[in-house]
Amino acid sequence: MKKIILGIILVAGFTSLATAQNVRLNGYAAYVFDDNVDSYYDPNNYYEGTIKGGFQWGAGLEYMVAPNKGIEIKYLRRDCTAPMEYYKNGIQFKTFDLAINHILLGASNYFQTGGKVEPYAGAALGMSIITLKNAEASSDNQATKFAWGIKLGTNIWASDKVGIKLQADLISVVQSAGGSLYFGTGGSGAGIGMYSTMYQWVLGGGLTFKLGQ
Repeated sequence: MKKIILGIILVAGFTSLATAQNVRLNGYAAYVFDDNVDSYYDPNNYYEGTIKGGFQWGAGLEYMVAPNKGIEIKYLRRDCTAPMEYYKNGIQFKTFDLAINHILLGASNYFQTGGKVEPYAGAALGMSIITLKNAEASSDNQATKFAWGIKLGTNIWASDKVGIKLQADLISVVQSAGGSLYFGTGGSGAGIGMYSTMYQWVLGGGLTFKLGQ
């Protein structure tokens, strides 16, 4: 909970820049592709399955520190399912519901072409808050992980203030950052431990708006 509050404070603090010049509001909508995950500790403690793809949405505020460089804080959200095979008194199969929240701080470099097309590349660091919903457990199982991402894209400016974003991302949630999610029932099962990292390939875009100009 403290980490969620910290993330909200960071986003709120950056929002105060929205009244200044050289700030962009970015809206994101994209498709995330499937990612296979597995971990084997021993024959009686393992899991394997798929974090299914699906729709991801989010928003970010970007401060242009130079005409071709920006710093952005953004929030991304995805709800998906995770069909899993795991061991608990024998081999078990279950489909879990996941809620994945990313809070990332990153930098972008823009390649100015002198026209309406503005290509860019960037990278970001932050955290992912993952909630695994288990109907047979007493409460949801939540973990906060270190995350990083890279992106390539372009803005196509329809006017001086509004542009269309086309973007491809790779977002990685590093499971060795601490804590575990447990795929099982009744609050127990095989855990995502230090040997499992999630990689999300993302393809989509959104809209970008120049504020305060």
